[in-house]
Amino acid sequence: MATHSINGEANDDQESVTIPLLTSERSNVNSTSQVAIVGANVCPIESLDYEIAENDLFKQDWRSGGRIQIFQYVLVKWLLCFFIGLIVSLIGFFNNLAVENIAGLKFVVTSNMMLAKRFEMAFFVFSVSNLILTLFASIITAFIAPAAAGSGIPEVKAYLNGVDAPGIFSLRTLIVKIIGSISAVSSSLFVGKAGPMVHTGACVAALLGQGGSKRFRLTWRWLHFFKNDRDRRDLVTCGSAAGIAAGFRAPVGGVLFALEEMASWWRSVLLWRSFFTTAVVAIVLRALIDFCLSGKCGLFGKGGLIMFDVYSASVTYHLIDVPPALALGVIGGILGSLYNFLLDKVLRIYNLINEKGIAYKIFLACAISVSTSCLLFGLPWLASCQPCPSDASESCPTIGRSGNFKKFQCPPGHYNDLASLIFNTNDDAVRNLFSKNTNSEFQYSSILIFFVTCFFLSIFSCGIVAPVGLFVPVIVTGASYGRFVGMLVGSHSNLDHGLYAVLGAASFLGGSMRMTVSLCVIILELTNNLLLLPLIMLVLLISKTVADAFDGNIFDLIMKAKGFPYLESHAEPYMRQFTVGDVVTGPLQVFQGIEKVGNIVHVLRTTRHNGFPVIDEPPLSESPVLYGLILRAHLIELLKKKAFMSAPVPTSIDALKLFSAGDFAERRSGNGDKIEELRFTEEEMEMFLDLHPFTNASPYSVVETMSLAKALILFREVGLRHLLVTPKISGVRTSVPSVSFFKILPVDFTN
Repeated sequence: MATHSINGEANDDQESVTIPLLTSERSNVNSTSQVAIVGANVCPIESLDYEIAENDLFKQDWRSGGRIQIFQYVLVKWLLCFFIGLIVSLIGFFNNLAVENIAGLKFVVTSNMMLAKRFEMAFFVFSVSNLILTLFASIITAFIAPAAAGSGIPEVKAYLNGVDAPGIFSLRTLIVKIIGSISAVSSSLFVGKAGPMVHTGACVAALLGQGGSKRFRLTWRWLHFFKNDRDRRDLVTCGSAAGIAAGFRAPVGGVLFALEEMASWWRSVLLWRSFFTTAVVAIVLRALIDFCLSGKCGLFGKGGLIMFDVYSASVTYHLIDVPPALALGVIGGILGSLYNFLLDKVLRIYNLINEKGIAYKIFLACAISVSTSCLLFGLPWLASCQPCPSDASESCPTIGRSGNFKKFQCPPGHYNDLASLIFNTNDDAVRNLFSKNTNSEFQYSSILIFFVTCFFLSIFSCGIVAPVGLFVPVIVTGASYGRFVGMLVGSHSNLDHGLYAVLGAASFLGGSMRMTVSLCVIILELTNNLLLLPLIMLVLLISKTVADAFDGNIFDLIMKAKGFPYLESHAEPYMRQFTVGDVVTGPLQVFQGIEKVGNIVHVLRTTRHNGFPVIDEPPLSESPVLYGLILRAHLIELLKKKAFMSAPVPTSIDALKLFSAGDFAERRSGNGDKIEELRFTEEEMEMFLDLHPFTNASPYSVVETMSLAKALILFREVGLRHLLVTPKISGVRTSVPSVSFFKILPVDFTN
């Protein structure tokens, strides 16, 4: 997918900086990990065709379908939404079950050694187990599915905007995403599993939407109803919503997350389907959790998917509690923008290391794992032991995996508050910070050390070659400084310190991810406390407003670093000063309505255009006119079937007799036939093809005087890949003597 229309006179140096993915000199190496890859060798990406090609074949296929086929089409869509919700909920449950048991076993063994005063052996077991888990996650990611690295949210967001990166939704990526995420989260890295669940849900939806995986011969004919990217896009949107619903057990939050952050195109029917999908997720997870509460899921207990019930009684707050909430919003905005800035710089440094080869990627992941293990095991020794409170709601000290009163190295009757936070899983750390009636259980120094550790370790852990997310680390970090602010306010506020931790998590989420409505609902569903709604709304609005003054949200920064040509919903002011005629460039490649096979083959082999204008000239018309647009994939299919004619005369062939609608179904990038694979004799090269039955006779076209800003809005709202620009002629226009082809890509508008 090469850009041939915008900034044609820009110099090579500037072009290499502004269009990192689209230069033809770069090698076909997939490097879609969550690291900055500006200037790195990356594979070409493709744009998606959301516009339906209304050619004669499409019209005949549409007319041939009866009510039964339409009902079957609608029914299969709803069935797929059901299966997406079912499969994603099972995967989410399996992920949490595996993480809780693997990490729980590790902490139980280590705690038992600590009780026996075998501190050196405990550190050895803890660090080696973490290293093995991280090494396993990085190896399978680097060697099997590099596209599975990172959270996957930037890739899914770019896909829903119209950009298709190879391999992001393959079966191999899905399997590595699930296994790698379990291994990485269990290794005590400051990473989360909610982000990878979004990518997992999108993978499940994409695989079901295309009928399975042809490479692994896992296909189902009854799923081959969705022959265009438009239907697949809707399913991927439902899958991303299901991923958040499974990661946080927040069905409504999942729908709003897909609407606010992921989808570039939305409609009421899609809202219904995504809501139905997340409802299925919520019901299945509720049933599975009830099963686990009976004690049949090992160490799963109340971890992972269970809500953080921070306060069950009525929350009362007054005007005196508003200033601390405002302060948390400002702090969250500043820290969130700083977090994004540092993360962007660290990812660019990681890119320099990752460019040297796979061995360096794996070594970097292992180095982060060893450093994290040393800090997690060593920092609790800095905290002083605290006597167990007499009115503790649970056993003190806690012996085993979770709890607010970790014994660590303390004598009997005492606990280490820093170990209760840092020597634990991220989910349990959040639960301890959100816990109610624990205002005197944590020291100032312990909370401050934990905050600094979370802040920097989550930044350094994000860019490793493994499926890792950002949601949970951001929640943990925000909750830590939120509780610290609550401790500073002390008796001057009516709010529990656990509620301040919730507000702190909300402020940091708003400052780094810049979402409001979806985050508000997700937090409410996490904490199961609707009474916090006004304060959470206030904190999110302030933190987002403050952070927007400095930089963009974290997912947009990662997309920009990866070179995804994301098309924003708004036009820049300078675009009003340019028309589309000012920016179109050539050379223009067009075909005649009846074209020689040799000319088609030559153009396809020498260009990478995805669409070509089709022109009718005398004797087919009185004067040159634009007939329509034909896609590259359709031309290759025609050449493959060799539907040639010996003379350049119009034919009255029935397209449905030679081809089926499935022959022209839009295939995923890299899965279609290549023009280099086709062979023709000299006699065939002199024959002709009638392109009229296969040409989209009603493509979107604009006059050359349309402003660039207006064209951008049209391009994004309709979901186009091609836009034809025609000259504006005075008087009544009866023909088009010349046609300019304006192939707009998202990157054209952002540069």
